[in-house]
Amino acid sequence: MECCRWTTAGTFLLVSLVLSSRTARSEEDRDSLWDAWGSWSECSRTCGGGASYSLRRCLSSKTCEGRNIRYRTCSNVDCPPEAGDFRAQQCSAHNDVKYQGQFYEWLPISNDPDNPCSLKCQARGTALVVELAPKVLDGTRCYTESLDMCISGLCQIVGCDHQLGSAVKEDNCGVCNGDGSTCRLVRGQYKSQLSANKLDDTVVAIPYGSRQVRLVLKGPDHLYLETKSLQGVNSENSLSTTGSFLVENSSIDFQKFPDKEILRISGPLTADFTIKIHYGGASESSVQFIFYQPIIHRWRETDFFPCSASCGGGYQLTSAECFDLRSNRMVADQYCHYYPENIKPKPKLQECNLDPCPASDGYKQIMPYDLYHPLPRWESTPWTACSSSCGGGIQSRSISCVEEDIQGHISPVEEWKCMYTPKMPVVQPCNIFDCPKWLAQEWSPCTVTCGQGLRYRVVLCLDHRGMHTGGCSPKTKPHVKEECIVSTPCYKLKEKLPVEAKLPWYKQAQEMEEGTAISEEPSFIPEAWSTCSVTCGVGSQVRLVKCQVLLSFSQSVADLPIDECEGPKPASQRACYSGPCSGEATEYAPEEPEFLYGSLQEFDELYDWEYEGFTECSESCGGGVQEAVVTCLNKQTRETADETLCVTSRRPPQLLKACSLDPCPPR
Repeated sequence: MECCRWTTAGTFLLVSLVLSSRTARSEEDRDSLWDAWGSWSECSRTCGGGASYSLRRCLSSKTCEGRNIRYRTCSNVDCPPEAGDFRAQQCSAHNDVKYQGQFYEWLPISNDPDNPCSLKCQARGTALVVELAPKVLDGTRCYTESLDMCISGLCQIVGCDHQLGSAVKEDNCGVCNGDGSTCRLVRGQYKSQLSANKLDDTVVAIPYGSRQVRLVLKGPDHLYLETKSLQGVNSENSLSTTGSFLVENSSIDFQKFPDKEILRISGPLTADFTIKIHYGGASESSVQFIFYQPIIHRWRETDFFPCSASCGGGYQLTSAECFDLRSNRMVADQYCHYYPENIKPKPKLQECNLDPCPASDGYKQIMPYDLYHPLPRWESTPWTACSSSCGGGIQSRSISCVEEDIQGHISPVEEWKCMYTPKMPVVQPCNIFDCPKWLAQEWSPCTVTCGQGLRYRVVLCLDHRGMHTGGCSPKTKPHVKEECIVSTPCYKLKEKLPVEAKLPWYKQAQEMEEGTAISEEPSFIPEAWSTCSVTCGVGSQVRLVKCQVLLSFSQSVADLPIDECEGPKPASQRACYSGPCSGEATEYAPEEPEFLYGSLQEFDELYDWEYEGFTECSESCGGGVQEAVVTCLNKQTRETADETLCVTSRRPPQLLKACSLDPCPPR
């Protein structure tokens, strides 16, 4: 209620204003006939993020537009680890209430895609799942990996700024609305090296503050953890069973399967973690890992250095220091140079002490330069080349103090004139990142379904950023091909097949061995042989031989010119034998499928290639060559036979030897 009066001058004076206990209504509220918003309610939680509400009432006898309740988040501080899960607390509150005449210990059901804000719980040790309440308490998280919260039974979006309806999210480094510049992605693969003298080995060290850690082990071995807190306390966890548990206040999710193990840590880690492997079988294991590592060394700009002059105008500069965010202290610059993401701030320069010097002095106390004279400065030669291309090296340079006159001529001066700013270092470490390393991918399946075959794998050369590059030593490159044995025995098929499919089994294995895997090095890749040019007797087969290379980035194959491939080119034509023709001494009958196999086997046992001396030397002096003569022989009679009878045997390679090495006489 307002009490007012008019003055004789016609001026209206406000005598007093009695304020109600509620907040004064805004003009917008008056226009909409709403009362002012009331005070905020007590928060639904004391930690972990809760909800508070405020009410207002409609002052009109008619319906007011808008809502009469509003919400905001509150208590946005982390709960202590021993507090437990909020949804689990609500389920356990029903433990002392009988359900269908029986007491149960209730466990929470999280991440329900249909109704995340109902209280569904499962009785421990049973498959019984019951909705114990249609709504969870306000402030309960809708999903375990989200800040979204349930309010009045509805899932409300919450940003990383803890504001309702906000779409702001954390970057991979855990910075709200960040740009991902405060951490770096680390990924790699570990391959176990079996040794009789070692029971375990280190897979990877993951530093304090890392996030989104994921490791997958495939093989018979077993993962376990070692941790070291910032206070230097060491501990170990064996990861013996599947489940979720706390290690150094970091939540760990571990899954154990017969042939693999999966470890997940959302982070941030509250200690330094070392992931180790315990050897548990005769075969090798591999571990793939990925995580985001915080950049703990960052540049920090200093304050301005003291002015270069006490009067008459001078300059002052800033610099940058490498700062350890964990220990909160300065460290050597090389730690900041380790991260390519770190860019050192450029120095800032400003004028200072511009007041004229007293007449009695007549000069500046530090440097006798006028306002327009450039300040002496440190000047450096370019850095020398690094002593090592990776793994840490040293480079040096020369530093001198110079000054520039008004005409722009530069000349060296005494070093004390540059001491207003720190002297630049003359030696620095360089290329301190790890050298490229070979990374072997998983083996392909065996190329055969029975007996002995081959298996292949891709081997990449990766740099310290995980990018495909060169520079790895060929001597240490893991092999890309190896033999494999499938325990299933091979049997010759008895059903009737076309003639060209009735090759002896050893011939099939021989052709399999001739196969070449496409690799990152240009190599000859032969295609499959064509069918025999005749249906009986001796014919020929052809195939296409290409020079190809595997492009690792796109995992595609590219054709190259033939001269790009080294080594002998595989044959593109060969003889083939399709069994005797009708009317010959041995007749092939389709109803006797074993006959062809036996015939080829007899030929193979009776005829074979052998070397029979050498040809005449190609030169009489000065150096020539002789070529070994290869003939087809009957093994029993040792007589020369027609070459077509040796088609089932592999022709030996061409042999050459030097001859007539004496120098030729002068002409």
